[in-house]
Amino acid sequence: MDGGEAAKNKKKLIIDTDPGIDDAMAIFVALNSPEVEVIGLTTIFGNVYTTLATRNALHLLEVAERTDIPVAEGSHQTIMKATKLRIADFVHGTDGLGNQNFPPPKGQPIGQSAASFLVEQANEYPGEVTVVALGPLTNIALAIELDPSFPKKIGQIVLLGGAFSVNGNVNPAAEANIFGDPDAADIVFTCGADILAIGINVTHQVILTDADRNRLAQCQSRFAKYLCKIIGVYFAYHHEAYATQGVYLHDPVTLLAAVNPSLLTYTEGVVRVQTSGIMRGITIFDNTKKRYGEITEWTNKPTVKVAVTVDAPAMVELVMERLMNS
Repeated sequence: MDGGEAAKNKKKLIIDTDPGIDDAMAIFVALNSPEVEVIGLTTIFGNVYTTLATRNALHLLEVAERTDIPVAEGSHQTIMKATKLRIADFVHGTDGLGNQNFPPPKGQPIGQSAASFLVEQANEYPGEVTVVALGPLTNIALAIELDPSFPKKIGQIVLLGGAFSVNGNVNPAAEANIFGDPDAADIVFTCGADILAIGINVTHQVILTDADRNRLAQCQSRFAKYLCKIIGVYFAYHHEAYATQGVYLHDPVTLLAAVNPSLLTYTEGVVRVQTSGIMRGITIFDNTKKRYGEITEWTNKPTVKVAVTVDAPAMVELVMERLMNS
């Protein structure tokens, strides 16, 4: 098949991201995955504020020598216009990339907002675009507000979010991305799109160990060398917070779920997000097996897929292979 044919058969990906050390890994893995074509990055707050997320996204594309890929800047506030944001710089460093203070990127984001870029791409390639959402879901919710037909036009949304059946990582109830904008998350979960949610119940099973880190350090690949430079802060945080000799691969797992879904199993049901109170940000899964008597906030909501198991060794191997062969 010719180059044009090959490109046609690739899955088109937009990565919505808040880089972030594991975001950097996920972006590099995506750029080195022959099954997919990254058609854009959109940015969001989370690990850092949105402005810095945009700067980091542009910087990572420069490192990867892929400045042909557009970056669209996303929302600076939650869907309910809150500007007091939870930023996890204590996990990734104040610059989001391990406190390396890289020079500013030469590139600029495109003139379009993330939401309008998402809507435009879904309209241009109906049913063909997968959004991999690695941060709070504000941009996706804004795309749905902008174009109510977006859920039907987008191919799939693979999102990192929720703590199904386990404790959260912000507090016992909530996982960070959902907690970052619970109202947006509830809009997305109930919008009717084809959604696969990857929660920390799954990503906490996939660990890059000290031994894996050493393998990366000995490797001459550009991506591996770059990641070894930035990853120290992330290892130190995990050691302190979880007493673990390794780091969780949240974002690369979510990215690879979009590339190779056979590495996971999932269940299907309705997910709602609590938007206030002590349980703000909790994701509740209804397996839809019971018929309830009353009409409630749960009735007739569309179902989504939620990951339940993961082939962790295969995931780690795939991440390593794609970072080391660059």
